Amino acid sequence: MNTTTGAAGLANAGTKSTGIDKAHRKVIFASSLGTLFEWYDFYLYGSLAAIIGRQFFSGVNETTAFIFALLAFAAGFAVRPFGAVIFGRLGDLSGRKHTFLITIVIMGVATALVGILPTYANIGIAAPVILISLRLLQGLAVGGEYGGAATYIAEHAPPGQRGYYTSWIQITATCGMILSLLVILACRWLLGEEFETWGWRVPFLLSIILLGISVYIRLQLHESPVFHEMRTEGKLSRAPLRESIGRWSNLKLVLQALFGAMAGQAVIGYVSLVYMNLFLTQTLKVDASTSNLLVAAALTAAAPFYMLCGRISDRIGRKPLVIIGCVLSALTLFPIFKGLTHYANPAVAAAHASAPVTVVAHPARCSFQFDPVGGALFTSDCDVAKSALAGLRIGYENEAADAATTAYVKVGERTIASFDGTSLSTEEFRTRNAAFHGELAAALADAGYPASADPAQIHYGMLFALLFLISLFGVMTYGPIAAWLVELFPARIRYTSMSLPYHLGNGWFGGFLPSIAFACIAYTGNIYSGLWYPVIVCVMTAIVGTFFLRETHGIAQE
Repeated sequence: MNTTTGAAGLANAGTKSTGIDKAHRKVIFASSLGTLFEWYDFYLYGSLAAIIGRQFFSGVNETTAFIFALLAFAAGFAVRPFGAVIFGRLGDLSGRKHTFLITIVIMGVATALVGILPTYANIGIAAPVILISLRLLQGLAVGGEYGGAATYIAEHAPPGQRGYYTSWIQITATCGMILSLLVILACRWLLGEEFETWGWRVPFLLSIILLGISVYIRLQLHESPVFHEMRTEGKLSRAPLRESIGRWSNLKLVLQALFGAMAGQAVIGYVSLVYMNLFLTQTLKVDASTSNLLVAAALTAAAPFYMLCGRISDRIGRKPLVIIGCVLSALTLFPIFKGLTHYANPAVAAAHASAPVTVVAHPARCSFQFDPVGGALFTSDCDVAKSALAGLRIGYENEAADAATTAYVKVGERTIASFDGTSLSTEEFRTRNAAFHGELAAALADAGYPASADPAQIHYGMLFALLFLISLFGVMTYGPIAAWLVELFPARIRYTSMSLPYHLGNGWFGGFLPSIAFACIAYTGNIYSGLWYPVIVCVMTAIVGTFFLRETHGIAQE
C-alpha cells in the first residue's frame, strides 16, 4: 500500500517544498510536547536526586536507601520496552492519536504526583515504594509515547521531508533539559532555603501546565492519514505484537535496528546529555552550576543542527549520518575527555604526575562493581579500597600482591591500609569504612589532589568547544533516527516495531551507561575507562548498521 499521496495532499506540499504549513506545525508541536515532557521529567529527577533521596529514603539503613535510590532512577528505564509492547500494540490496533493521548496523560500525572507525594517522615516506607511505582508508571508511558509521536509526524510528512519533519521531535531532548534547568534555577532563586524543604515540589507541580497544553492540542488532532487509510481499506494488523516479534523476518529487523542503529545512538546521546556533565562535576570537581550552564550552552548551540541533519538525511539518507556519528565518536571520545580534564581542572593531571595513586591487592579479591539494582555488597579489602577511590573520583594504577597481603593504597610515598569487611556487621563495616575514607581523603589532599576545580584555572572557551563537539555527535545520530526507524517497518505494525528497538536502546544501552562507566572506572582505576563502553557499542553499531541494515531514504510509506 502506498499512502504518500494522501499525506502529501493533506500537507498541500510537493516533494520539493521545504516549508511546514500551519496544520502540520500543530501536528509537530503537539507530538513533540510528549518527548519534551519525557526529558523534562528525566532531568528533574536527575538534578534533584540528592533532595529526593533525603525526602524519601531517610530513616532506613544505608544499603536499603541506596537500593531504593537506584531503583527510583533506573525503574523508568527498565520498563520502557514493556511500555513499547503495550502501547505499541494499542497504537497499531486503535490508532496513533488515541494511544499517545493516553500515554501523555499517564506521563503527566505520574510526574505531577511526585509534587504532592508525602515523604518518608510522613508515611514511612510507603513513600519510596509509591515513588518507585510512579517511576514505573512513567517509564511504561514513555515506552509508548515516542513511538506514537514519531510515527504520527512521519505519517503526516510530505514525500522527501520525513527526516526534516521528525527532526523537530528530536530537538525536544535539549529543550526538556533547558526547561528543567531554568525552572529549577528560578525556583531556587525565588524560594531560597525553602527550596530544600518544600520548594523542590514546585518544578514537578508545574508540569501540570505542560500536561494541560499537550492534552488540549492533541484533542484537536485528527488520526494520521496512513492509519486512516489502512482502517478504511481493512488492512490493519489483527495481531501487531505477534507480527512484530513472532515472525523471524520482522524480529530480525527489530534486532538489526537495535544493534545497527539505536544502541550506538543511545550511548552517544547519553554521553552528550548526561555523562559529560557527570564527568565534569564528579570526576573533575567542577561546580555544578558552572557545569550545568556550560553543558546547556553547548546543547543549545547544537540544537539547530537537528533540523539541518534532518534535511541532510532527506537528501543523502539516514544511515550515513548515524554511522558517521558512531565512527567519529569512537575515534574521538578519549581525546575529547582528556581535553576536558586539561581545560577544566589541570590540577588533577598535575597531582597524578607528582603523587601517583596505586592500589596494591590480590587480583582475585577485586570485583567488577557493576550493580544496576543496588543489591550487591562489595566488602573485600580490594573492593573497599577501589570503591573509596571511585567515590572520590580519583584515578589510580593497579599492582598485584600475594594472597596473604591485605590491600592498601599508595598515595605518592604514603600508604593507607584497607580492611576486609566480609565478616563485619553492617555497623562495624560502616565505622571502619568511614575511618578509611577519612584517612584516604586526608592523604589525597596532602598530595595536592584538588577538592574542587579552581574557577581561575578553567578555560571556558575550550570547554564549550569540546562539549559542543560531543553534542554534535549526539545530534548527528539522534536527528535522523526517528525517520529511519519509521521507514524500516510496514505501517500496519510500525508503532510496535519501531518502539521496541528505540526503548531497548535508550532504556537499557543508554540508561545503564552511568552505572557501567562507574563500574569500569572502579575496576581499572582509569578515569577514562568508562568511555570504553560507548566506544565499543559505537563500533558494534557502525559494523552492524553498515553491513546488515538497509537505507530507507526515498522509499514510499507502506
